[in-house]
Amino acid sequence: MSERSDRLSVFKTYKLYVGGKFPRSESGRVYEVTDSKGKWLANAPQSSRKDARDAVVAARKAFGGWSGATAYNRGQILYRVAEMLEGRRDQFVREVAEAEGLSKSKAAAVVDAAVDRWVWYAGWTDKIAQIVGGANPVAGPFFNLSTPEPTGVVTVLAPQESSFLGLVSVLAPVIAAGNTAVVVASAESPLPALSLGEVLATSDLPGGVVNILSGRTAEIAAPLASHQDVNGIDLTGADAELAKELEIAAADNLKRVSRPQAVDGDGDWSTDPGTRRLTAFLETKTVWHPTGALGASGSSY
Repeated sequence: MSERSDRLSVFKTYKLYVGGKFPRSESGRVYEVTDSKGKWLANAPQSSRKDARDAVVAARKAFGGWSGATAYNRGQILYRVAEMLEGRRDQFVREVAEAEGLSKSKAAAVVDAAVDRWVWYAGWTDKIAQIVGGANPVAGPFFNLSTPEPTGVVTVLAPQESSFLGLVSVLAPVIAAGNTAVVVASAESPLPALSLGEVLATSDLPGGVVNILSGRTAEIAAPLASHQDVNGIDLTGADAELAKELEIAAADNLKRVSRPQAVDGDGDWSTDPGTRRLTAFLETKTVWHPTGALGASGSSY
């Protein structure tokens, strides 16, 4: 029996990912997304300032539970993201190839690297404290312990050129460290990021831990940089002029700001990611605890 040729095409409706749900843009606006040759791929939601504020509310609500989870549990969930992404590999290979104008083999290599990056950061969740924390020697009868804690709600401006591997490389370390994230996807190539939201929704990741917005980067980033309930911002996806404006706005409530650094391989997302991005949005808490003297010898515990 021959395959029917009179079926209607079923186009995918791309939506935002906010608070574990898939809303359309509050304004109802969309914009056309095309491939590298100008061929229409889909209409993507064009986020508004209200969408950005809603994403921050969702991220703040999720922060307590996510930051309070054990590091081991966060690692399990990040590994689950890699599992689910591996199961949808063909879809992402197609979307990355269309978004970035890559051959199928090169797009497959990008997707495989993105899966591996989730596994990489999953393994670091319960080890980073051993690298940046520890006991400090002090002159006096005290224990002095330093431990890393997540900064809070972090805005992540995803790379413009690397719509998927670059996105994963800036997002995964933020949530691996216990932060929650509001992601602004690549303006020209948002579809892989929006599809990632579908993976995260089925990966045991609590709703609100990651929120994904698409649209004009400058329009969405401006209210996020000045938002008083955002604690940090990663400026990777901003050009030099926009980055300067956002950095000034972020200073109003002393946000922690991360800017791209070529020396660390930013821009070449295939390199070893190291630990810089894991520590970019960590705070160090130091606790002093008195010790007690035992016996006439003056020994202490």
